[in-house]
Amino acid sequence: MRIYSLRTRITPLALTAALLGGVTATSALTAPEARAASGGYYLYFKKNPANPIDSRLHLMKSVPNAADRAVASYRAGSGNGSTNPCATARGWLPNGKYKVEFHRTNFDGIINGYVIKVSDKRCKNNGASGTKRTELFVHSEMKPNGGQGRIESERWDGTNDYYSNGCVKLKPADIKNLFGKAGRYGWPKTLTVK
Repeated sequence: MRIYSLRTRITPLALTAALLGGVTATSALTAPEARAASGGYYLYFKKNPANPIDSRLHLMKSVPNAADRAVASYRAGSGNGSTNPCATARGWLPNGKYKVEFHRTNFDGIINGYVIKVSDKRCKNNGASGTKRTELFVHSEMKPNGGQGRIESERWDGTNDYYSNGCVKLKPADIKNLFGKAGRYGWPKTLTVK
């Protein structure tokens, strides 16, 4: 009877301590996730007019009532050196907001592997509505399975591979890192280009 009484006293005490410890640990772990759910994430491409293939793509966290912050940042290129956003398949992306239509790790098309498809966008030409840009992606150079291939369009060779036909282009390790972070934090619904 005495052992039962001792166990009866210790068990609730240990359970209470464990629960309080668990609540504290759980609160500390879930606080960022709770904020993320309220703020959300988006992609932000910051153009570098001095060197379009040395621009930056950021995974941003929207922070209500505060400045948004980058949780990841990658070197990225857009276009083949032209800063004309109306130059189809050559110029960098027009400024503005794009909808993320889908993301895949095994895309097999004009480009392959890890891709983020963004919505079409009409560029502005001297303030007037210009060319509609289509087939816009954030991507790299790889095979459909994400590995490196033998042909140029499936193999990353270095700095010149940041050139693109108007999309946003990352090196393979960076786009895989971006997919990992986006999967962990929450997939962006939009891309902002400035």
